[in-house]
Amino acid sequence: TGRTNPEIMREVERGLERRMSSVMSQSFENAGGVQAVAEMLNVSDRATERSLMESLGNEDAELVDEIRRLMFVFEDINKFSDKDIQLVLKNVETSQWALALKGCSESLRLKVFGNLSTRAADSLREEMEYLVPVKLSAVEQTQQQIVDIIRRLQDSGELVINNNQEEEEMIT
Repeated sequence: TGRTNPEIMREVERGLERRMSSVMSQSFENAGGVQAVAEMLNVSDRATERSLMESLGNEDAELVDEIRRLMFVFEDINKFSDKDIQLVLKNVETSQWALALKGCSESLRLKVFGNLSTRAADSLREEMEYLVPVKLSAVEQTQQQIVDIIRRLQDSGELVINNNQEEEEMIT
């Protein structure tokens, strides 16, 4: 249970690659656009995603950036383990968190605060309180900067994002 026949997986991968190549060759509007590509890649494994993104990147680097931005959104941090959130916290400035958390869900805010020391959490709360009203676009831009940091951590192998939200089988 929970295992898939390797031949079925290869067939799914071939189907995904065919669909991706047809998406790339058609106009994006007709194929569902960049969002459709991002959604397909979100459910593919990291190796398939990486190879497709690399080959696409050779043709259109800006398009790859646009797809990547749609694949992972700021609120997805809520799905991270405490260990992963702590890694992200180390790589993001407190001032960025203060602004980014202004426009997020309460559950994500609590998860971030819960992974800080009491002193750091108090400092972040204080910084958030003293922030003047800010434009939504500024909050979204800061959230995107944090997402970009997460993508860099992912690309360097320091952070592994399991988009399928299933625990991978561990070999002992």
